[in-house]
Amino acid sequence: MKVFILCNSVDHPVYNHIKKWIVSYGTEQNEIKLVSSIDELKKGDLLFLVSCSIKVPIEVTSQYAHSLVIHASDLPKGRGWSPHIWQILEGKNRIVVSLLEAAENIDTGRICKKTYLDISPTALYNEINDKLFNVETGLIEYAIENFEKLKFEKQVSENATYYRKRSPEDSEIDPSKTIKDQFNKIRISDPNRYPAFFYLNGAKYILKIEKEDE
Repeated sequence: MKVFILCNSVDHPVYNHIKKWIVSYGTEQNEIKLVSSIDELKKGDLLFLVSCSIKVPIEVTSQYAHSLVIHASDLPKGRGWSPHIWQILEGKNRIVVSLLEAAENIDTGRICKKTYLDISPTALYNEINDKLFNVETGLIEYAIENFEKLKFEKQVSENATYYRKRSPEDSEIDPSKTIKDQFNKIRISDPNRYPAFFYLNGAKYILKIEKEDE
């Protein structure tokens, strides 16, 4: 079986996670290739779109028996961008991760499987990422190992909600508020790509957080 995984940003932390997963999962039965560009895709059996910030044309996804997206929300609720981040900011500690068909309209494809991700209120961005990425590779494994018997269920779009795309400005911290009140915003901020920051006395400060070794 030929399997392609498209993650269009090599700087996204999931990219290296998937590279390591491919090695540990093994490719004796399947040919699995991680790519960062649509131009690198070849015709195959399965295509997975993971943390893609680009729209993949239907003429590309139609070259596969199944083109699948992994999305961290209980679809049709939470369509859009960075769903697990928005939900943590809402105070949720259990998040649904959905495996669905790629569709012309974002996050509207038929659902293949849903699973749960439990997030500790003490977990920082790297711990959250590790747990989420393990769930995502688990869904990839599920689709590969159940390729011949995958089933799909149509979404009820009338119940859909949407999250907007986040920007670096969303990581701004208010120095007049307590750390406790803003802890979720601080702990989900990627210190390398979208660090938390605040302005005080005319200067901009970058705020990074790490746990003391237990």
